[in-house]
Amino acid sequence: MNQTLSAISTQLRQISLFGELSDDELVRVSHFTRERQLRKGELLFQRGDAPQGFYFVQSGQIKLAFSSVQGNEKVVEIIGPGQSFGEAVMFLERPYPVFAEALSDSTLLHIKQGIVSELIDKEPGFARKLLAGMAVRLHNLVRDVEAYSLSSSTQRVIGYLIQLADRDDNTPCEITLPTSKQVIASRLNLTPETLSRIFHDLVERKLISVHGKRINLHDPRALSHHQG
Repeated sequence: MNQTLSAISTQLRQISLFGELSDDELVRVSHFTRERQLRKGELLFQRGDAPQGFYFVQSGQIKLAFSSVQGNEKVVEIIGPGQSFGEAVMFLERPYPVFAEALSDSTLLHIKQGIVSELIDKEPGFARKLLAGMAVRLHNLVRDVEAYSLSSSTQRVIGYLIQLADRDDNTPCEITLPTSKQVIASRLNLTPETLSRIFHDLVERKLISVHGKRINLHDPRALSHHQG
């Protein structure tokens, strides 16, 4: 096995989806895996392209989005390190319904469809993990739709900030927005102007302070209970 395949095999071992595979099976998967390097702003695929497998993000961030007939962009999901995407579309054998663009310099692994189908037939553990991953994504999608339908704009923003903080206590903390405010606004189904207005209101109420992408949550509990 050459150095490239050895390196890819080692990287695959770090993906929970492949946790139950033997070393020999990982070597076989590595023959059907390629590393992709994307620069910030570079497109991975366009809406309408045919899927040839799925992707795993090693570093960076990938934006999944589509453009409306009016030309407005809607961000569907932001994929970060340790996450995969493209599995469900691959099995549907339909074109991508979104485009994928790198929000920062990114490194991905592309696992081809043929080896995935082979593993599903041979490894029940792999199939279970693959289904579990897609079920989590479906659950998150339903949760997002519910939030957009039932939550106010302010509640959506607060929920996003609390999720980024990922804390169980009420200790003041600082978070860093993972991407631009424009992308976050689209992800939350808001206009950038609405997001800026909500941030301004939360600052005025001394619940947060904003310094570029750094946001201080002064009282997470009070913030989570604020209705706007």
